Amino acid sequence: MSIKESPSACIAADESNIAKVVLFPGDPLRAKTVAETYLDSPVLFNTVRNMLGYTGTYKGRRISVMGSGMGIPSATLYAHELYSFYGVEAIIRIGSAGAVADGVKLRDLVVAMTASTNSNFSAQYGFPGILAPQADYEMLRTAVAAAEKLNVNARVGQVFTADMFYNANDKAGEMYRQFGVLALEMETAGLYWEAMHLRRRALSLLSISDHIFTGEALTAAERQDSFREMMEVALETAYAFA
Repeated sequence: MSIKESPSACIAADESNIAKVVLFPGDPLRAKTVAETYLDSPVLFNTVRNMLGYTGTYKGRRISVMGSGMGIPSATLYAHELYSFYGVEAIIRIGSAGAVADGVKLRDLVVAMTASTNSNFSAQYGFPGILAPQADYEMLRTAVAAAEKLNVNARVGQVFTADMFYNANDKAGEMYRQFGVLALEMETAGLYWEAMHLRRRALSLLSISDHIFTGEALTAAERQDSFREMMEVALETAYAFA
């Protein structure tokens, strides 16, 4: 076994123990739950900073799952290192989001086609304009087909990736809704930019747990059921690219 430590010292793992496709929840303990619940014979490959990463099999194909942390700075650090130093070809974010659009309901699955954001992350590229972060189309199409097959209600469109959880601008939500944003979250834009820059694949799948305007929210039991539906779509998508 040859352990490679990443430049940030956030990952220390044998590259051969990480699959080509990685599921990417924010919470490292959720990564542990995913591995133990959905993957066969999961093996722990990273424990640095307690950002747990596991690799197992799904229908005979190797798939990894690793926490990303919260927000663009954390998620892009891990995504960049997985893509650049550990041979990962595709990352699928699996997370929750707050609905903004009137037509998006609790338990819906939002498949993020693109992500508006207030992050300045892409300034580093020196792109002569506004670089729109977008999903890998083949992965998006595969996820939508999987959702249809599994009878999961999926909505495809724009999300908003926020740099802050608490926004002092109380008019922001209404503006997001006016421009067709489906849901709010905190990582997708960064993940998509990283994948675009490095010519890798990325997709963000989001389970709607609450609604920003109606105040509706899932119970703990309902959140778990909604997460299961998202995971089934994520696993079928990962399987197609593993």
